[in-house]
Amino acid sequence: MEPLFSQAIQLVEEQPDQAIPIYDTIFSSPEATSADKEKALLSLAIISERKGYLESKKYSLALELVEKLLYDLKKVDDKMELVEVHLTEARIYHVLCNISKSKAALTSARPSANSIYTPPPLQASLDLYSGILHCEEKDYKTAYSYFFETLEGLTSYFVPQSSSGAKADAASANPLDYQTFLHDEDKLRQSKKLEERQELALVYMLLCKIMLLVPEEAPSLIGIGKSASKFKSSPFVVAMLSVANAQKLRSLFDFEKALAENRQLINSDPLVRTHLASLYDTLLGQNLLRLIEPYSTVEISHIAKLINLPISIVESKLSQMILDSKLNGILDHGNGCLIIFNDPDNDQLYDSSLSIIKNMSLVVDSLYEKSSLLN
Repeated sequence: MEPLFSQAIQLVEEQPDQAIPIYDTIFSSPEATSADKEKALLSLAIISERKGYLESKKYSLALELVEKLLYDLKKVDDKMELVEVHLTEARIYHVLCNISKSKAALTSARPSANSIYTPPPLQASLDLYSGILHCEEKDYKTAYSYFFETLEGLTSYFVPQSSSGAKADAASANPLDYQTFLHDEDKLRQSKKLEERQELALVYMLLCKIMLLVPEEAPSLIGIGKSASKFKSSPFVVAMLSVANAQKLRSLFDFEKALAENRQLINSDPLVRTHLASLYDTLLGQNLLRLIEPYSTVEISHIAKLINLPISIVESKLSQMILDSKLNGILDHGNGCLIIFNDPDNDQLYDSSLSIIKNMSLVVDSLYEKSSLLN
């Protein structure tokens, strides 16, 4: 079986789109041993990750591979790989904006992760994605706790040891840790990846503070031990702190300026971009409603001057608010004015009349039933 297996893997390397048919051939072969099947599972997982089906946006192929892997991994009871595949499944559904299925995939990964020793990098990935999904549901307090766990969970992992004695102590404390078997170059590469994940967790923690409208607490996050302080000069962290500072000043102009100055960094992360854009839109609407409250008719240029924003942005937002029924009024483009209508008083007479008619109908129906019984 070994030559056939080697040929199959080589063929998958050359034609990754044919991975599933070749994989099925290996698994259905009567000559395949359980070891061969485990190798096929592992190689398929590695190949699918290496070829980057998720990164290349081949979502249907990625999901097909995930379904195959999940089905057969449960047979061989490889819980570590099962957690990895469930995590990949959660990422795919999150990219496809299917939050419920993404949460379900992450929930499925938890029992397997709890029943085995989960390496800190894998546990950090689970916590990080749990926080991301809570962010999508606007549960920022819970999301913050998951991001904090991610940051702290990786703090003591891959810390350079100063002496051989320290190395020996670390080895005896965790003899089965896979970093023991890594070469120095691999350790550095892995350490860099984990630091990037820590930095991302800190950025998301800052995002949660901003979305919870407590930006004054953001600077204190940098002082949470060495795990956070080492990122204080990171461009992304500095950008988030500038956004938090602008929000603390309660200046919409400064907030938009901070977003514009750090647009490239903010746009590089979909989660940060989406939630800050939503927050800006909400703050702009609230500020406009507060400014136009005393008026029945007001020039758009005057509102723009008060809020210190271009007329085009103010006019566009007012139009959106009118269409969304958040503002009862019309835009007079000829005169450049906003005309605001008073909200009509709610007349309770109509509702009361409907209630009386409904009760009378019930009484008539009841009398009809009783008369039918008498007859």
